[in-house]
Amino acid sequence: MPSRPARKPDTAPASAVIGVDSSTQSTKAAVVDTATGRLLAVGRAPHTVTGQGGARESDPEQWWQALCAAVAAALAESGVDPAAVTGIAVAGQQHGLVTLDAEGRPLRPALLWNDTRSAPQAAALTAALGREGWLDRTGSVPVASMTAAKWMWLRENEPATAAATAAVRLPHDFLTERLSGAAVTDPGDASGTLWYDPATQRYDPELLALTGMRADMLSTVAATGATRAGHLTTEAARALGLPAGIPVAAGTGDNMAAAVGLGLGAEGLLDHPVVSLGTSGTVFAATRNRPHSALLAGFAATDGTRLPLGCTLNCTLAVDKVAELFGLDREEAVPGGEAVLLPFLDGERTPDLPAASGLLHGLRHDTTRQQILGAAYEGAVVAVLRALDELPLDAPDAPLRLIGGGARGTMWVETVRRLSGRAVILPDSAELVALGAAALAAGAATGRDPVALATEWGTGEGRELPAVPRDTATWDRVASVLDRAAPALLNGLPPHS
Repeated sequence: MPSRPARKPDTAPASAVIGVDSSTQSTKAAVVDTATGRLLAVGRAPHTVTGQGGARESDPEQWWQALCAAVAAALAESGVDPAAVTGIAVAGQQHGLVTLDAEGRPLRPALLWNDTRSAPQAAALTAALGREGWLDRTGSVPVASMTAAKWMWLRENEPATAAATAAVRLPHDFLTERLSGAAVTDPGDASGTLWYDPATQRYDPELLALTGMRADMLSTVAATGATRAGHLTTEAARALGLPAGIPVAAGTGDNMAAAVGLGLGAEGLLDHPVVSLGTSGTVFAATRNRPHSALLAGFAATDGTRLPLGCTLNCTLAVDKVAELFGLDREEAVPGGEAVLLPFLDGERTPDLPAASGLLHGLRHDTTRQQILGAAYEGAVVAVLRALDELPLDAPDAPLRLIGGGARGTMWVETVRRLSGRAVILPDSAELVALGAAALAAGAATGRDPVALATEWGTGEGRELPAVPRDTATWDRVASVLDRAAPALLNGLPPHS
């Protein structure tokens, strides 16, 4: 059955697990009944992101402090006896570069996934092997978001820090190591580094050499995200108010955890696409098929299947900015008419336009503020859905599962329906990343497959909206402007300059 809103249970569960969602902006910790999947409580704590221009950084120590605060808040709200907690797992924002000294302390703030300063290094890596070479080796073409490109940026711009680095971690690895003392990651998050080959399921020695990275500086890759990385250390247990020695799962990236929460994987649904509308827009599906597209990241899923994913940097935050500029509520938008707005306010990842800015085209005397806001929605949705068309799926007409903050907005939902022409499922559960992490924790505690557990819990179930006729006129208009503008945007120049 679907997860219901968090509340104190009428009777205390015999066993509970904790799933942690450590995202760009905050940490959420979910206390979940292991037997039923009921969401008992969610604790929250914010993060601070700093940086101007293309820079986006956060202090990894703040992530740990936020995790401790979120877990404490969740336990207090749930009323669950800490002694009933039998496992914990972390799902974290992908790609971030955490550099540690020999004592395991961060040498500098982490470079986040949406830090675009490493775009030149990504381009140089692409040139070194060619797009086809990278697609063959990793399933992904280098972009600024990926960890190896950030490592190259650090080596070139802060060589002393790079030389002092004893270990490199992803955000979720860093937290898992704080919990368990073990440097462990999973196939899903490892596949976003450009160092890991999902086909061979190991780090690629030639790619490590190309970027000046050593395998012994990286986390060991566990078989799955539900594999036990270790057990909660005495120090971590004291900080969290939990029993020492409970299993700590290897954990995974946030997108991979959302897939688990939706019941996507070998023991659940394959080839069913998901569109996530958050600060970034993502589209992904669990599949056995190998992707081969420069518009996709060829990620592994955390259970050993594949999770090809397209990601746009500009989604709900960009649309909210347009609404703010025009003094409108986001739901006051109407279809854009002749106006086209490409909302690339932070550069872009898919398509790969790291120097891009927003572009407004097709204004007329009768164009309204509401239409311009609607055009921002359309531009963001077309960018995401173009990546959807690249997914190598055996069920091309399967309904879209729509998740993220945007999935709770009427205009977002209706724009996706109109531009996709597909049925849309709106899952009842709002905390799918944390619930997916909880399923990984339960898997580590019980030995069961986490996707099968999430399917039993029903965390991916929800309301289905029927398909509506596809608005091909709007699609063609937005796609035409995007295709014609892209060469200029690649250079950060205005069109026709």
